[in-house]
Amino acid sequence: MEKRQIGTSDLSVSKIGLGCMSLGTDETHAKEIVQTALENGINYFDTADLYDFGRNEEIVGSALKDVRDDVIIASKVGNRWNDVEDGWRWDPSKEYIKSAVKDSLSRLKVDYIDLYQLHGGTIEDNFEESIEAFEELKEEGYIREYGISSIRPNVIKRFLSHSSAQSVMMQYSLLDRRPEEWMDLLEEHQVSIIARGPLAKGLLSDKMLSKASDKIRKDGYLDYSYAELEEALGAIRSKASDTRSMNELALQYDLARRGVASVIPGASSTRQLKENIDAVNRPPLSPDELKLLEQLTKISRYEQHRD
Repeated sequence: MEKRQIGTSDLSVSKIGLGCMSLGTDETHAKEIVQTALENGINYFDTADLYDFGRNEEIVGSALKDVRDDVIIASKVGNRWNDVEDGWRWDPSKEYIKSAVKDSLSRLKVDYIDLYQLHGGTIEDNFEESIEAFEELKEEGYIREYGISSIRPNVIKRFLSHSSAQSVMMQYSLLDRRPEEWMDLLEEHQVSIIARGPLAKGLLSDKMLSKASDKIRKDGYLDYSYAELEEALGAIRSKASDTRSMNELALQYDLARRGVASVIPGASSTRQLKENIDAVNRPPLSPDELKLLEQLTKISRYEQHRD
């Protein structure tokens, strides 16, 4: 499995990682998926303290304990759930980040986290305080590197300008091309993209619109109405998928972009995971294939979705 460098760091990750949120809480089942990933050369596993209120970190840590030195474990912080009765609240304070990392280390049963990410952010946050926390955690050896998981332009700008963050995790797919607006700036700062949601809620899998939720059927998906989704997906299927599956087109599209270190689709079964691994192990898109896919989809802009 090809590996790519995250930013300017020493972290080298498989071009497909495992987004662990969809592993579920059945430990035996989750470990089968993780083991399949390991057997196929995946070394990058992305979790968060929020997933299943910490249980996901426990399962991931247990599944990887025998190969700790051979893998890259990423987790996230900022959504505080352990002092809220029902749900969670946003807390990017230095005090909380430095406390939460120790809880994550305990659940993962590791001495350090390879990539620790701020799990969101708002323009009202005290950026300096959050960044100071991450920098101190690096100096203290609790984390190797840090990044941010965000689709908010102003938040990303602040981190690029004021920190030594190595990565930005962004939702990125053929149907959500917003990160392309930022690739020049990210490259300028030598910051990598971790691409989450590359299959666009399953719409870019071979099941296509059968995976559409009621909300998508009613409201569409980002810039696409449901009718436009039907048209775009039909065009991709008919014009670009003669020798490639939809999964393959979707994952290879992201990986063809400069600055993308890894795509991290989730997998709730070993079958799903194997399909994704097979897709990324196929030959990369040709320039003509890439151009065609660009022509068949919209170039989204963050200005329209500042959420």
